[in-house]
Parts: sequence; C-alpha cells; structure tokens
Amino acid sequence: MRAACFQESGQPLEVRDVPDPEPGAGEVLLAVKGCGICGSDLHVTELGGAVPAGAVMGHEFAGEIVAVGKDARGPDGPWKVGDRVCTMPGISCGTCVRCVSGDVMGCANLRMTGFGDVGGGYAEYAIGAAPLTFRLPENVASADGAAVEPLAVGLHAVEKVGLELGEDVLIVGAGPVGLACAIWAKVLGAREVVVSDYAAHRRDLAVTYGATAAIDPASEELGPAFERITGRAPSLAFECVGRPDVVSAISMIMARGGRIMSAGMCMAPDNFMPLVFGTKELSMHFASYYTHQNYQLTVDMLAAERIDPIPMITDRVALEALPDAFEALRKPSTECKVIVEP
Repeated sequence: MRAACFQESGQPLEVRDVPDPEPGAGEVLLAVKGCGICGSDLHVTELGGAVPAGAVMGHEFAGEIVAVGKDARGPDGPWKVGDRVCTMPGISCGTCVRCVSGDVMGCANLRMTGFGDVGGGYAEYAIGAAPLTFRLPENVASADGAAVEPLAVGLHAVEKVGLELGEDVLIVGAGPVGLACAIWAKVLGAREVVVSDYAAHRRDLAVTYGATAAIDPASEELGPAFERITGRAPSLAFECVGRPDVVSAISMIMARGGRIMSAGMCMAPDNFMPLVFGTKELSMHFASYYTHQNYQLTVDMLAAERIDPIPMITDRVALEALPDAFEALRKPSTECKVIVEP
C-alpha cells in the first residue's frame, strides 16, 4: 500500500510503498477514507527520537472495513466487510481496570496508533481494535468520520474539568481543540462561551460552533473583555494553544477559586507563579485523549445532528499531497482541520 512515512526531524514525510497491514485476532482492517492532520503530529516530529524512522503516523481516521480478524466483534455483533467506521487510535488489553472502565487510552499495555507502535491513517489501510471501533451514522460521510477524534478530545476536556450548568467559559485558542471545547461547553450547558484568538477566521469559526463572543487579544485586553461580556472574571478557562506562558497569562485574570484546563498539550517546559495560584486558590487540570464513552457520545451526537464536523474541515488533500500540506501547517495559515483522503 501507499503510506506517508516519517523520516527524521526536519525532513518532510515521504510517501512510499510499504507492506499492507493484516488484522490479528480482535482487530479490523480499514480502507482509510479520511485522516485528520493533528497539531500533536506536527509537534512530535520536531522532537528528536519521539517517533521512529519509517513510522506511519495519523491517529484521527475513519473508513470502511475491508478485512476482519478472528473474534472481531462490535457492540451489536461481529464486524463485517463494508461497515463504515471510525476507531480510537490504539490497541489495548481489554481486560485491565482502565479498559473495563472505558479509560482505554490509559491502559498500561496500550499500543498507540500513529506514533510507531501501530501504523496510522496516513496510509491506504490501517488497523483498528474491534472493541474500540464505532459504526458511523448514515448522515456522516466516511471521510468526515475523521472528525470524531478531535471532537472527543474536546468533550473529554470539558467533562474532566467539571463544567457547571450556566457557567461562563473562557477558551484561549480557536484551533480544532479550542473549537471542540467550545462546541461541548455550549451543548453541555455553559451560559457564555467566550473564545480568544488572534486569527479572524478562527474567531469566526468559534462563533459558528457556539461561542457567544469572540475576542481579538491584539485589540482588546482579555480580562476586561471577558468581564464586559459576562459581568465577571472567568471561573473556568481552557488553554488550547499549547505554548509556554499561556497558562500564566490566564491565571492573572482568573476569579478566585477558578479552574484552568490545559487542553493544548504544551510540549515545552512552562512557567507560572505559584503565588498567583495560591492567593487566588486556583486549580490546574489536565486531560489526555478521551474515554470509550466520550467517543460513543460524539458519534451519537453526530447521528442526532446536534454537532456538525463540516465547518471545522477547511481542506482535503490526497495522500501524495500530504507531505507538503503537513509542512505548510507548521506556519500560520487560514487552515483549521485538514483531512487526508487516501
């Protein structure tokens, strides 16, 4: 099959022929119809040794089952060739406490998809664990099923921090994760959802996805702007930028007793002032991936047309065009979520 393979830091992905994967027991093989380019993919390729040479990346994918391993069952019976599905990006043991509870991405024996353990969706075919595979609704195109993963990331972050009904929310950063947090914050009962981003097109997307206000921090101070809109300082804020010093800046404008959710997955050392957190009694929260339940709810909400992935998808590229598209995303652009369609 054709696949885009990681070479080394500083080098673009290379599309080449690699062996077709074969599903083992409890696994299914997907013909990949769509795979999202994630910001974490960009970041890990800049970290020496984080991804082995030759790895097929891509963990936001969906497609059509073309082969079924032994005992590969879904919630309503065995998976079948032709089923349209998305899958969580990993193969877990299925029997530990984490797996049984739904926290499968916390399984100690998890084999991650797209980072070297298991080949990912930047390819014509990819493996999925049968218990972690979900049937796509009829109203969701196979390629668009790639949006389930980033949407589930936002759901998990909102759930983990404990959004209270009627609470006002600040979201700093309107990339895919910030937009996903905005979607779920509004759906799950936030009163005002205020999003801050320097890029006008991302602010517009945030409003499309349920933000009640969008702030340009280049023209208005964030703290006073939030208070102008909501009448109070933020009690709940989401950091969705993934860069150092953002958490520190947010802490300075938080209300006493406020919570900050770090959803941006900053991959560099960061600094903040404990005195600020202490005097304000702030709490810091972190979220990683999602649970099985988050994935299922995301699929169910797409089926009910309560959320829409389409505005987030700003471009679609063929596999051969992926290396150039991947590198282009390292610089500021008008793109949000780019989908590779092998």
